[in-house]
Amino acid sequence: FVRLFAATTVANAQQKIGHINADEIFQQTTEFKTASDQLKILSETKQKEIEGMVAELQKKEKEANDLMLNQSEANKADTQTKLNTIGKEYQQIQTRIQEVQKVAQEEVAKRQQELMAPIQTKVMNAITSVAKEKGYAYILDIGSGAAVFYAGGDDVSADVKAKLGIK
Repeated sequence: FVRLFAATTVANAQQKIGHINADEIFQQTTEFKTASDQLKILSETKQKEIEGMVAELQKKEKEANDLMLNQSEANKADTQTKLNTIGKEYQQIQTRIQEVQKVAQEEVAKRQQELMAPIQTKVMNAITSVAKEKGYAYILDIGSGAAVFYAGGDDVSADVKAKLGIK
């Protein structure tokens, strides 16, 4: 048992261990910057659409308030009919806003996945390539919290960045 433990310790000592911050590298790629800009534009477009609907909702509120302020005994029945109609329209707008918000969130999330997945694959391929070229048995990602402790090891971030063309 002692010889087996000693042999395992010697074998483990010969393996190279490196570390990187994969998220930092990921965010420094030109593709990430382009994807982030596209997602920002999409989010802003969806937000403006929702803001337009909120403005429509506020217009209905004002219309209802104006009707209530100008209500008299003479126009009470007509005012109540108009208020009921406005109330129904108000509910419809609220429902549409909720639906549009939900669809917008889903659309942005889907587009984010579509844009980011190839970048993640590219970074992982670069990490794998550097690890094989440099003879590393392990590359720990210190940025994700996957490595709770590391004492030393080689930082191969520069090699991975070079592989991706990041300066």
